[in-house]
Amino acid sequence: MPRPKVNIDLAELEKLCGMQCTDEEIAAFFGVSTKTIERRRKVTRFREIMDQAKAKGRISVRRSLFRQANSGNVAASIFLSKNLLGYRDIVSNEHSGPDGNPIQLESKPDYSQLTDDEIQQLRDIAQKTLAARRN
Repeated sequence: MPRPKVNIDLAELEKLCGMQCTDEEIAAFFGVSTKTIERRRKVTRFREIMDQAKAKGRISVRRSLFRQANSGNVAASIFLSKNLLGYRDIVSNEHSGPDGNPIQLESKPDYSQLTDDEIQQLRDIAQKTLAARRN
């Protein structure tokens, strides 16, 4: 015997979708599983109510944001600029060498200032390092 069909009030569904509720939130409100909501969405009337209510909700939010931006709310203006007009914040970090020139990178150390003993010490250290890698 199949389970009894749960009655989902379409007026309540419309209100929830207008507030941009997720399927999980809608399912919890009606005491059903998200699979039930997904299955009901295959029914044309149910899907149309959800889609239309979500669209109305987005328009309502946009209208409210425009009102706030037009009344001087800087945060709303910035949000709309970034999301509707594609504006973005750009942070440029540039490093430079002396007098604004490129940073010079030396790929090889200058050994000309080292004594023979210092060069020998470097060779000994290199040999120890290579021997440790082999083991």
